[in-house]
Amino acid sequence: MIILNKYLVPNGYSGITIFPFIFLKYKVLKHNEVIINHEKIHLRQQLEMIVITFYFFYMTEFFVKLIIYKNWKLAYLNLSFEREAYCHENDSLYLESRKFWYFLKYLRSDVI
Repeated sequence: MIILNKYLVPNGYSGITIFPFIFLKYKVLKHNEVIINHEKIHLRQQLEMIVITFYFFYMTEFFVKLIIYKNWKLAYLNLSFEREAYCHENDSLYLESRKFWYFLKYLRSDVI
């Protein structure tokens, strides 16, 4: 379910996924297939990890990366969950062939 609300999406972001909802900052984004696909990848990740576990690992990995990079944006961009979503957001068929817990592949090394 997609919800449009510019106040629920943090500054600097177009959308955020909190299972089972995709929150988008602006109405025009509802038709942006790349952003929607990116957020759907997060929905799949959240389902795989039984939702609450996803948030625990997401935040833990974020704080570890924040300590490493000392930069909010670099920490965010190097999260395994975000790396997978950004890497495949342009592939509308990705979720059809995605392997279970595939985000783990992105834990191995950092992009930036």
